[in-house]
Order: sequence, then C-alpha cells, then structure tokens
Amino acid sequence: MDTLIALAVSSIVFILGSAIGSFLNVVVYRVPAGLSILWPPSRCPKCLHQLKPQENVPVFGWLWLRGRCRYCRNPISPRYPLVEAATGILFLLIFWKFGWEWKTVGYWAFLSWLLALSLIDVDTMTLPNPLTQSGLVAGLGFQVGMGFLSGNLAPNLIEGVVGAVVGIWLLDIIALVGSLAFGRTAMGAGDAKLAAMMGAWLGWKYLLVAWFIACALGAFVGGGAIALGWLQRRQPMPFGPFLALGAALAAIWGEAILNTYLRLFFPFNS
Repeated sequence: MDTLIALAVSSIVFILGSAIGSFLNVVVYRVPAGLSILWPPSRCPKCLHQLKPQENVPVFGWLWLRGRCRYCRNPISPRYPLVEAATGILFLLIFWKFGWEWKTVGYWAFLSWLLALSLIDVDTMTLPNPLTQSGLVAGLGFQVGMGFLSGNLAPNLIEGVVGAVVGIWLLDIIALVGSLAFGRTAMGAGDAKLAAMMGAWLGWKYLLVAWFIACALGAFVGGGAIALGWLQRRQPMPFGPFLALGAALAAIWGEAILNTYLRLFFPFNS
C-alpha cells in the first residue's frame, strides 16, 4: 500500500511539473518577443489555430499529434514535450529530496525560473530583465517566508540580500577582468543579474558552489566544443545555462557538495 501511495504521489508531482513545463514553453517563446504570456491561449505558431484541451496535454499531446499540427500539418518542435518532461523530473527530484516542506514549493518555482532563463539564453543570447528581476524579488520573498516559518526572519533575509549582492558583484568583477584580459566583452550584464537572483534564493555559500560548478562545466563544454570544431575560439557562448545548472545542483545537493569539499581540502577543520 505504501508503495502504491508513493507511486501515486510521484505521478501527481510529475504531472504538476509537466504542466508547469508547458507554461514555461509559452514563457520562453513569448517573453523575448514581447508578447503576453496569458493571452491568447496556446496555439500553433505557424497557422495560429488555437489548440484544443486534448492537444495541449503535456507530453502526451505532442505524442497524440505525432509531432505535427493537426490543422496545417507543420512539424511541432520536440523541444516542447522534452521541456515538459524535464520540468516534471525536476519537480520529482526536489520532492524526493525535501518531501512535504515549503522549501519544496519554493525550489519548484526557483528551478522553473532557471529553466525558462536557460532556454531563452540558448535561443537569444539574452536573459530578460523581467524574469531575472522578478526571480530576485521572489527569492527574497522565499527567504522571508522560510525565515518566518523557522522563527529566524532576519538571518534568512540577510542571507538572501548578501547572496544577491555577492552574486552581482562576483559576476561583474569576472566580466571586468575578462574584458581587460581579452580586450572584449567577456560576459553579458544578464549573467550578473541571474547570479544575483541565484544568490537571493541560495544564499552566498551555495551561490559560490553553484558558481564553481558553472565555471567548471562552462570551461569543459566550451573547451570541448572548440576542440571538436563546433565553436570558434572567439564565438560567444551562453553562460546562463551553466549558471542555472550549477544553481539547480547547489539547491538539491549543495550541502553534500560543500561538506565533501571541506572534508577533502580542510580535513582538520571538519
């Protein structure tokens, strides 16, 4: 019975996450274009025909339509169901890690912001201010809420504010040093704003964990892409997805990563 209940709850969490993923697809498409994310309802981007409810079911709607619009027969990008499924999986990971806590709901929102920003950065090489700024405010609100629930309002809020300041200063300093060293813009202003948003949610310690992971992954992937000829040496590469991935890993496993680091490099202080 316990197994059946756990399976049912996990299924509900995945469905909720995939539904949020469907909304994120709308955000990713419409925010860079300056369109409303609420109106009109979901429709085919080619023929503009409004989708029926059964055609708009996350993941399964795309499978039911066999990847093509029912009306104009133009192909529908497989990214739509992949984003929906990925969001569902992220929701499950957060739920399995934190269970029935308010932190679960907060991190669901945080990872949704990160996913949307990552996809927009890949598509447009930009991180829109409305999303980074609203994410920053939501992160501070999250810290206030968690502080209120724990009875430590001031420390939580200070942690979020310090994290946001460290985030924007850290990325600004890196961008300045990189620009001086390479003689060109090394990092966009949006990356610093994303880092500030991450700091508001994670606090400064886990922000540093996220930043380290992002830099390591960015260097590895960028170096590999250049070596394979997929990327030119001076060709810009979006850094937002690496920051977002680092933030997601820090949110879920940040404590374990930090403790492992301290045991390896500072064994006498652990």
